[in-house]
Amino acid sequence: MTRWGILSTANINEKLIAAAQSSDEVEMVAVASRNPARADAYAREHGLERGCGSYDELLADPDLDAIYISLPNAMHVEWATRALEAGKHVLCEKPLSRRVADVEALFDAADRSGRLCMEAFMWRHNPQTKRLAALVAEGAIGQLRLVRAAFSFPLADMGDVRMNSALEGGGLMDVGCYCVSAVRLLAGEPRVVTAQQVSAPSGVDQRFVATLSGDADVLAAIDAALDLPDRSELEAIGSEGSIRVSDPWHCRAPGLDVRRGEHEERIASSSPLDSYRLQLENFSAAIEGRGEPLLGRADALGQARVIEALYRAAESGRAVEVS
Repeated sequence: MTRWGILSTANINEKLIAAAQSSDEVEMVAVASRNPARADAYAREHGLERGCGSYDELLADPDLDAIYISLPNAMHVEWATRALEAGKHVLCEKPLSRRVADVEALFDAADRSGRLCMEAFMWRHNPQTKRLAALVAEGAIGQLRLVRAAFSFPLADMGDVRMNSALEGGGLMDVGCYCVSAVRLLAGEPRVVTAQQVSAPSGVDQRFVATLSGDADVLAAIDAALDLPDRSELEAIGSEGSIRVSDPWHCRAPGLDVRRGEHEERIASSSPLDSYRLQLENFSAAIEGRGEPLLGRADALGQARVIEALYRAAESGRAVEVS
């Protein structure tokens, strides 16, 4: 069993803590906050052994194998690097960074330390996602021609970290990165992107729409927003049919709708599986030498390259090649 520490007291932690509590392979042990009283209270509330009054105290704990980092986006690379240098394996919330150079440097640090680092795209670990990718690859809808992906929700609190430009918030970084992940999974790495955004008063992209094109003339359209109704959509369209995913990102109501001409088939899972638990168990198995991390350097760099290009495209108003 791997023993974990959590760096920060962000709301997303609760999903990881619940996932760990349902697993025989993972134990969440400690949490760190810059406020010692906050750390102790959080640990008691969530059934953790202890709270740490600083991030450095958590990283120095010899009893921990891995660190889960749920800090705001702008702090990911710095603290993930520190954790690796402290001898801990790192699962870091998505997105790692909007800059390719930062992601490259982070994985270089992982290599130097002999530790593993993985970007936390929990949706990629779910059987629904794997089934979707397999159907597309097997030609179930013919030759893939178009991918459509959307993720949005209304965020009214302008003081939320996702609305903070200094912390690298915004719709693309928060929910749009899932759409980017889906396009890359199904259609491969994009070569050229175009984008437009509507900015919030804080300067972050509150609404982001983009097109992506890759090899074999596959096109993709994504939209991400913090000022639209709740929407989770993913569709792969081929020369002979299409696949729509009813709940692509959270996978709480799994199901694939495959359509070929007049024929429609619903491929449903017998029961939803916790993507967060699957993610933790995959990474724990890799730490213990029982497998490989599902996502590594190559995927993280692919994500960063596209996000970096998308922001350049939105800022310039021109098509941008993905470097």
